[in-house]
Amino acid sequence: MLAALIAQLQNSIGILHKQDIQTALSILKPEMLQILADIRPGDDCAAIPDGDGYLLLASEGMMPFFVEQDPWFAGWSAVMVNVSDICAMGGRAIAVVDTIWSQSLEQAQPLWAGMQAAAQAYNLPIVGGHTNCHSPYNALSVSILGRATRLITSFDAQPGQQLLMVVDLNGAMHPTFPFWNAATKAEPTRLQTNLALLPHLAEIGLCKAGKDISMGGIIGTTLMLLETSGRGAVLNLESIPRPASTPLETWLTVFPSYGFLLSVDTAQVTLVQKLFRDRQLTCEVIGEINSGSELVLQLQQESISFWDFNHRPLTGFHPEGTT
Repeated sequence: MLAALIAQLQNSIGILHKQDIQTALSILKPEMLQILADIRPGDDCAAIPDGDGYLLLASEGMMPFFVEQDPWFAGWSAVMVNVSDICAMGGRAIAVVDTIWSQSLEQAQPLWAGMQAAAQAYNLPIVGGHTNCHSPYNALSVSILGRATRLITSFDAQPGQQLLMVVDLNGAMHPTFPFWNAATKAEPTRLQTNLALLPHLAEIGLCKAGKDISMGGIIGTTLMLLETSGRGAVLNLESIPRPASTPLETWLTVFPSYGFLLSVDTAQVTLVQKLFRDRQLTCEVIGEINSGSELVLQLQQESISFWDFNHRPLTGFHPEGTT
């Protein structure tokens, strides 16, 4: 059973898309990375040192079929995923800008409506961008600026730390896409308060490493966290919290509207769990970080290596000489 699941996951579109990031690394030549020595690429946001903190800068483009089939939700999601990236790094969002290409003003309207609804729900202004309503196609991307005083990064997972999954299970699957929606019907104050837990964790020193669960799903996001940290992990699939109505093989590749992986010292796990559970959010230990190079998946009595970074990069952003 586990071998068949692994074969399915290794060919999932979310993980294949993450491998496309290797093209960015091939363009960011070593000399450019040296110029940007204070900015480590490969994280949810670019963290730019600024005074006593960091400016956070990120961008997301929506899949073309998403824009075509559900433009309102694509507009909402474009804002939501950017806000999630900022919070995943211990930051607070400041503002977003958008780029809309549409075939007509009428076709741009639902994209705008979705973005405006999300901006109001997350209390985040849309302050500029680019609009073209005479395009041969419809497309949408959104960029975001945020700020953090202390970071949660993808580079600092340490051996012996527990891997926690935080998720809001008060939602439902999207009828068409692999997306768990716990956002569009939630009260804005709940959305904002729940996201504020991430920078709070960073600022009080309870968590230094983590990522938001993205289109790569739980497995793809775990791989990205391990690769940039130069670590391995054992992931217990039976410990992963999920809705009773969603099969495990589906849930492992789902993008949740509120979902994070956090690498936390064992002594701090109970306190971190309490902070989320007090907000009616699910927070469970699903694995443990180690000093190896592999992600090993466990299910019942089986354990199989899913990915070995020594032989197969994912994004390519791997720290050489990690100790």
